[in-house]
Amino acid sequence: MTAPAVPAAPATARTAARTASRPTVRLLRYLLPHWRRLLPAVLAAAGSELSGAALTATAAWLITRAAEQPPLSAVAVAVVAVRALALGRGTLRYADRLLGHDGVLRAVAGFRARVYEALVPLAPAGTPAFRGGDLLTRLVADVDAAQDLLLRVLLPVTAAVVVAAAATGAAVVLLPSAGLLLGTLLAVAGLLVPALVLALSRRAGHAEKAARAELAALTVDLTEGAADLAAYGARGRAHRRAVTTVERIAALERRAALTTSLASAVILLLQAAAVVGVTRLGLDAHAGGRLPAVRLTVLAVLALVSFDALAALPAAARRLSGVRASARRLAGLLDTPPPVTDPADPAPLPADGPLGVEITGLRVRHRPGGPAVLDGVSLHLPPGHRVALLGASGSGKSTLVAALMRFVPYEAGSIRVGGRELRDCAGADVRRVITGMTQDAHVFHTTIRANLLLARPGATDEELREAARRARLLDWIESLPDGWETVLGGDGATVSGGQRQRLLLARALLADPPVLVLDEPTEGLDPDTAAAVLADVLDATRGRTTLLVTHDQAALTAVDAVLTLTPGPAPDRREARSAVADRAFEAVGRQGLEP
Repeated sequence: MTAPAVPAAPATARTAARTASRPTVRLLRYLLPHWRRLLPAVLAAAGSELSGAALTATAAWLITRAAEQPPLSAVAVAVVAVRALALGRGTLRYADRLLGHDGVLRAVAGFRARVYEALVPLAPAGTPAFRGGDLLTRLVADVDAAQDLLLRVLLPVTAAVVVAAAATGAAVVLLPSAGLLLGTLLAVAGLLVPALVLALSRRAGHAEKAARAELAALTVDLTEGAADLAAYGARGRAHRRAVTTVERIAALERRAALTTSLASAVILLLQAAAVVGVTRLGLDAHAGGRLPAVRLTVLAVLALVSFDALAALPAAARRLSGVRASARRLAGLLDTPPPVTDPADPAPLPADGPLGVEITGLRVRHRPGGPAVLDGVSLHLPPGHRVALLGASGSGKSTLVAALMRFVPYEAGSIRVGGRELRDCAGADVRRVITGMTQDAHVFHTTIRANLLLARPGATDEELREAARRARLLDWIESLPDGWETVLGGDGATVSGGQRQRLLLARALLADPPVLVLDEPTEGLDPDTAAAVLADVLDATRGRTTLLVTHDQAALTAVDAVLTLTPGPAPDRREARSAVADRAFEAVGRQGLEP
């Protein structure tokens, strides 16, 4: 079943403003529940950088003090400190990598599940608002941006802040004027330079994310439509579009790399200025007798090593630009309202026994204010009966099935199953009671067994065999060299059309819902194969509540009732032309089911 594309409804003004102004803060809020695992990693990263700076400064003090040939007891503490800091730096660096990746990967895994949960209510009617490749990019690359936010932005920024604060404080204690100069230059290198990188990279970051999403969409088109592109001689044009997109991404990456390199060069110049300036102030203080030679050495070395922790900030600012673009795209996905909203207090549905379906005065639109695809439709499906629903392509058969399975909302009328109104029930509960073989059912690139177990994960081998036997697929499966473990190609590319449809039928039968829906089970098959599959369908559904959507007249003699979905006459030719263009029939009060 191809569910109608329902455009995403606009978010509220507050949601839109929050999404536009603070997408990164919102992304961070999703990760904060894992702070207990992330905090030790942050402390370890800061401790590692601080240990490195302290190690160099202490070693400088020790070497300078040793030149004065003091008693061993005067430098014993420094010797122990050097050893402890050397061991501590390596240990903390290892802990930083271990704890950081463990905490970040757990946080990202939880966030990815959150994004997937937000996507589930959109399928299948809401997902056409996103291109397939773009949606995949949001689920993979954009979610991975959360990892960059933690590992490549927050951790290095925290370490830089700790080292800069500690170095400035130590310099102020040794020589206040030198500490003021060092603190000023550290602030310029740690705040102003990354801010400039972020500002310059902002537009490029958005453009790069959009280009990567476009490349992903083109890649999906090239792989899934390769045969059609070759058949119509369009492969060259599609390839050139992909190459152009790749070149645009490469140009954006070169520009970003140039910005980062220039920023790093500026930080090196500021580091040199800090070393020269602090040393000059220290020499003047030493000449005036206000600063011992040992402290002068420590000041000069401290000015040098304090900038090492800031070297990663330009790259962090560039990463942050990409993270912001990804966060905005994810916010757009998370804020997309589902086509069908579950009630706050869903009513239970009967789960056992054959159930009847009663549809009365149903009206469905693809979009608010658009023409009615279904209007005034009524249908009665008694428990344990089979009803065939006929109709021309575009008459709304698949839309009726989508409304029945709560994939699309209905604005008027009623759908009652087992006496319960479906509006009052959760969508997941509805699809446990009403499910089956949809028109666009997918065969996954996995084994036959796994494809069938999708319908009932706890099914036994005997239940699998029974479902395959009823779909007349068992003999073929057992004739294969790998039997049930045979891996099928993507969407059943390695099997015939008849075998694919029978596999989908077996999956629907294995689910064994109280109401079985079979939407165009013979779609795309040649007449002989279609007749054989339809005969198997009719034989397998005997005695169960079944809605068979088909345009095949061969089903008329074997079902309990046949209904035809027909459009009513349009009031004028212009309205009819518009309705056909929209694949909808605007016929308020005139469309119905004819026996």
